[in-house]
Amino acid sequence: MAFSKNSKIYVAGHNGMVGSAIVRKLKSLGHENLVLKSSKELDLRNSEDVANFFEEERPKFVFLAAAKVGGILANSNYKADFIYDNLTIQNNVIKSAHLFNVEKLLFLGSSCIYPKNAPQPIKEEYLLTGLLETTNEPYAIAKIAGLKMCQYFREQYGCNFISIMPTNLYGKNDNFDLKTSHVLPALLRKFHDAKINNENKVEIWGSGNPKREFLHVDDLADACVFLMNNYNKSETINVGTGEDISIKDLALLIKKITGFKGDLEWNSSMPDGTYRKLLDVSKIHNLQWKAKINLKDGIKLTYDWYIKNHIV
Repeated sequence: MAFSKNSKIYVAGHNGMVGSAIVRKLKSLGHENLVLKSSKELDLRNSEDVANFFEEERPKFVFLAAAKVGGILANSNYKADFIYDNLTIQNNVIKSAHLFNVEKLLFLGSSCIYPKNAPQPIKEEYLLTGLLETTNEPYAIAKIAGLKMCQYFREQYGCNFISIMPTNLYGKNDNFDLKTSHVLPALLRKFHDAKINNENKVEIWGSGNPKREFLHVDDLADACVFLMNNYNKSETINVGTGEDISIKDLALLIKKITGFKGDLEWNSSMPDGTYRKLLDVSKIHNLQWKAKINLKDGIKLTYDWYIKNHIV
């Protein structure tokens, strides 16, 4: 296997936050032979179109970053869409990657696949040892099916398909829609809007006590390319920072970075989600990869990007 600058690489979901970061990373390393198709050009839920695409393009390496994603509200309101779309996308791409002799595929899962009450930090082997968090169960079940599919295609057909489980992500091209976004971009948007509108308080869902781990998407992209080059096992591998922060402390940090001067108001009637979700990243650390962007710097970079790209 030669993952070289001339290799034909397909990044599925290249317009999304993760996919676009992978493309930036690949281009920075001199990879120019990239196959990129928007969802309008290629609906990954259409098995025939996906098979035709793979037959025509014959990519040798695939980063499967395409997915339907969202926060607690979106996951709660669109359960059928989340499980159907994600299962269908994964099934079509993984199957076609096998049929048309892709040398290696990297499947992007999510830390939400782990049991709600998993011991902390969460080791890869804790998968399927307990009940899932109900607020994102449909998405998690789809992702579990995807990583198992990669394992079984490896077992039955010898496919070099690997799966990685990133922690909570943020960064350039994140989703800042308050109806569908995750906690960090939602807080950035709330504090920014409150500052611009001279409001004296910001309402935040939950108690502020749950803790979360956050990884800048450029660090994830770096890990994806590193693992495409250096990891060839069936076992999933966690990607994170190995550090977490309470939602309250995150809110205070974002408040400071955005320059909002008002107060925080906690709406305890809204769900907290899982109390803690910290990944054990010793496995990837043992391969000599570590995240480089600290949370404060990462949030500043993200806020600068948001101001440049979302202000009318």
